[in-house]
Amino acid sequence: MVLLEGIALGWILIIMGAILLLVEVHSPGFFATVPATVLIMLGILLLLGVDIFNSGWGVVIGVAVALCAAGMTVWIYSRITPDGSPTTISRDSLIGKEGQVIADIDATTIKGKVRIGTTEWSAHSTGPVIPTGKTVRVIDSEGVHIVVEEVN
Repeated sequence: MVLLEGIALGWILIIMGAILLLVEVHSPGFFATVPATVLIMLGILLLLGVDIFNSGWGVVIGVAVALCAAGMTVWIYSRITPDGSPTTISRDSLIGKEGQVIADIDATTIKGKVRIGTTEWSAHSTGPVIPTGKTVRVIDSEGVHIVVEEVN
């Protein structure tokens, strides 16, 4: 009778863990992943006949498996998530940087485009038209665009 109760409880823990994983898939954020993994592992132990609640060694095995499952989950999750936080660039931090003209730049419009690193910026010049392919330096920022001059 006790074994049958352990098997039923094992399945309940596995199902609860699976539900938590579904919650995590629906709303990612890592909060449900560790408890889900631990519940599934403890459910498997119960199905294997390990009494994780009443037996001395069963409790030790249950705690060890739970800690290992939690640690592995955190380690795997850290491997699949992107490193660092997103970078932000302000227009003012671009002053002095050089880039390539990817759309002709003139002094009258902001239709010109400059690539600085991997980011494109709308730009205008202080003088004559700067053709595509030329190297420019940022000298100022105005509103939502930058002001550039050709590097000689």
